[in-house]
Amino acid sequence: MMDFAHWLPIIWGVILIAAISIYVILDGFDLGIGMLFAFERDQSKRDVMINTIAPVWDGNETWMVLGGAVLYGVFPGAYATLLPAFYLPIIVMLAALIFRGVAFEFRVMTKGTARARHWDLGFIAGSAIASFCQGAVLGGVIQGASR
Repeated sequence: MMDFAHWLPIIWGVILIAAISIYVILDGFDLGIGMLFAFERDQSKRDVMINTIAPVWDGNETWMVLGGAVLYGVFPGAYATLLPAFYLPIIVMLAALIFRGVAFEFRVMTKGTARARHWDLGFIAGSAIASFCQGAVLGGVIQGASR
């Protein structure tokens, strides 16, 4: 009988890479829409942009959660090295994603009022800040993370 135990880290590594890649692709689309939002002044086109991502935007973060859970559960050494090195950009990114989600929902609720503009700005800022933090984490990983 073959011993598959030596294949487990490789299998979980592929699952981790897949989860992170799917998150980057799918949520990259959402974050891109959020940043392009700043350059579109026509409210009807902004509504189309929002309606484009509305069915899937909140589900995309599930892939990030899966990636973090796999990193924590399967590769605790990597988790213990990466998270302390990137606490600040990760916490800021999570706060921006939460604020972005709140702005997304409240924008719809306040449509046509003066407050809708504020939620539009929150959606734009949350998207830009989250994207910047993801780039900072990726840059840090490429340069080499340390405590």
